[in-house]
This record gives sequence, C-alpha cells and structure tokens, in this order.
Amino acid sequence: MTPVPDSDRESESSLVLLSRARSGDAAALDVLCQRYLPRMQRWAHGRLPTWARSALDTHDLVQETMTQVVVHLPTFEPRHDAALQAYIRQSLMNRVRDEIRRAHRRPAADPLDDSRPSSGPSPLEEAIGQEALERYEAALQRLKPEDREAIIIRIEMGLPYVDVAEALAKPSAAAAHMAVSRALVRLATEMSRI
Repeated sequence: MTPVPDSDRESESSLVLLSRARSGDAAALDVLCQRYLPRMQRWAHGRLPTWARSALDTHDLVQETMTQVVVHLPTFEPRHDAALQAYIRQSLMNRVRDEIRRAHRRPAADPLDDSRPSSGPSPLEEAIGQEALERYEAALQRLKPEDREAIIIRIEMGLPYVDVAEALAKPSAAAAHMAVSRALVRLATEMSRI
C-alpha cells in the first residue's frame, strides 16, 4: 500500500480513515482522533452535572470514551460517513449517563448545614453561565481562524503576549496585544448577535 501524505489524510472522509485505521494505519487513527476529540470536548462540555463529578472532568470523560471507541473499532460497522461521529457521541452520552447513575449511588459526603448558605452557583446562575458559554463557543467558531487562535492562545490558554506573538507570527508582543484586542472586539460583536 502506498503511504498517504498527512495533508491528504486530513481531507479524507471518516469512512476512508476508519478503513485504514482498522487495517493497522496508525496515522489514520491519529487523524480520526484529532478530528473527533475537539468535537466531542465541545459537545460534552457541561453535560456532566457538577454534583455528579468526582475527580473526573469533561476532558477525562472524553478521553476515556475515545479510548473505548478505539478498542471497539474492529467490530464497528459504519453505514454512512457520519456513523462514526454518531457512534462516538452515543458512547460519550452513555458514559455521561453511567457517571450520573454512579453519583446517585454514592452517599452524601457531609450532611447539609441549613445555617450556612451554599458557596456554589445557584441553578439559575448555572443556567445563565451555560447559555453564555454556548454563545461564546458559537461566536468563537464564526470568527476567522486567526482571530479564534489569538483568543484561544491568550484568553483560554493564558499565554503571555510574547508567546502569542510567536504563535501568531507577529513582530512583537505589542502587535500580538493589538491582534488579541481586535479579535476580542470581533468576538463581542459576534456574541451580541442572536
């Protein structure tokens, strides 16, 4: 079999990559994981209620699910190109449900003290926060790739402007600061759209 260049692999359909991965092509499996991990991270974000979490966070949940999907790929029979994504999403949803059931079986750690108010967010605050997060993620996806990268590197990853300048190929930290500022203005505009 002739090796396939990485750039061609990334544009291949999931069915073709799945077929290659099942025949032992590790690079095809890597491309599939790189393709679906971010999608599943976004989809899973906020699906596991705070009260159901122990030491497990969304990232761990997605990683464990993807590991199990990879183990079961030899027996998976796709019928269409979106079948793999549906399979991964359903596996992840099943994993979330398992964690929720497990949390229901756990006894409460400490009895509640009615004299002390909760320090956590109220259900309304959680709902508003979730809505704002969804608006942020949708707006971020509508930005140009350069603006999205600037925001992710500086705001989400918290890197200093010197590193932002290097990642964005800007001549200075000041130029990186300006690029991030402009990207944030565009993000705010996108978030204000309904």
